[in-house]
Amino acid sequence: MPTLSNLAKDERTARQVLSLIGTPNDAATGALLERVGGVELIALIERDTAIPGMDRVEAAVWRDRLQSRANPDQVASRLLAENDYRVLVPEDSEWPAALNDLRERAPYALWAAGHTELLTAPPSHLITITGARAATAYGVRVAEDISSELARNGKTLVAGAAYGVEGSVHRSALIESGNTIAVLASGIDRPYPAGHADLIGSVSRQGLVLSELPPGVSPTRQRFLDRSRILAALSGATVVVEAGFRSGTLHTAREAELLGRIVGAVPGPVTSAASAGTNHLLQDGSARVVTNASDVTRMLDSANAPRRSVIHLGASRAVLPSNRVL
Repeated sequence: MPTLSNLAKDERTARQVLSLIGTPNDAATGALLERVGGVELIALIERDTAIPGMDRVEAAVWRDRLQSRANPDQVASRLLAENDYRVLVPEDSEWPAALNDLRERAPYALWAAGHTELLTAPPSHLITITGARAATAYGVRVAEDISSELARNGKTLVAGAAYGVEGSVHRSALIESGNTIAVLASGIDRPYPAGHADLIGSVSRQGLVLSELPPGVSPTRQRFLDRSRILAALSGATVVVEAGFRSGTLHTAREAELLGRIVGAVPGPVTSAASAGTNHLLQDGSARVVTNASDVTRMLDSANAPRRSVIHLGASRAVLPSNRVL
C-alpha cells in the first residue's frame, strides 16, 4: 500500500497531494509549507514527530485533521486522473508572483486551462471586476462599458464567471478579442454556474480558467469566500460594479484592501438596494469612485507613479522623485 510520502516525491506532486487532503486558505498549513516545503510537509503528516512552529497540541490537531482525509489509495487514484490538466506551482515561470503577497494564505497549487502566459503580466495589467449576481440593467450596462474599453486597451480582465456582473465582464472581453481570466470556486472540470459552462469554455480557449481546487471538487459557500483572496491578489485593482450591503462580492474588495491593492466602486442610485454595498465602500473611504474605464486606468497609473519626496535646501524647497540619487 502506498504512503503519502511515496506519492509526494517532488514539490509539484506534494502540493497536489496537499490540495487533495487539505483545505484552502489555511494559514497554519501555509506557514508550515513556507517553512519546510511540500515534500517535508507531507512527510510530517505521517510522522509522529515535532512540527516546526507548533506546540504538541497544535501539532496533534493539525496532523489529525489532515490524516482524516489522507487515504493514499484514493489520493493516488485522483493524482492519476489529474494528468490531463496543467498544474502550476510557485517554481513555474507562469506562476503569478502577485499571489506570493498572500504569504501563508497563498494557494498550494493552481489548476489551469488555457493561456497561462497571461499570468506573467505585472499586476497593473490585470484588473478584477466583480459585482452582483442579480445585477440590474444599470449594473450590467456599466460592467459592459468599462470592461469593453479596458479590453480594447490591452488589460486582462479577471472575474469569477458568476451570473450578472462577472458574466458580463467575461463576455465583453471575449467580444473585444481581449484577455480574460475566470477564477473558479470549483474544480476546472466542474464549471460553475452550470448555466455558464459554455462561457467558461470560451474563456478557456481565448483566455484562462484557473482554480486552486483539484478537479472533481464542487463549490461551497466557504470556497467562494476563499476564492476572493485570489481574485484580489492577482490584479493591481479590484472594481466592484454593483453590490448589495451584504453581498459576498464585498469580500473581494476587503481582501484587496488588506493586500494594499487599489479598490474602486461604481456609485449607484441611493434608492437601489443593489448599490447599497458599493455606495457604502465609497462613503467610508474604502474605494475610489469609478464611472468609466478611464477612472480605472488613472487609478492604476497613480499607484505606479514614482513617489515624491520633499527635501529642504536652505530656504528653498525642491521636490524630487524618491528614486532620485542625491
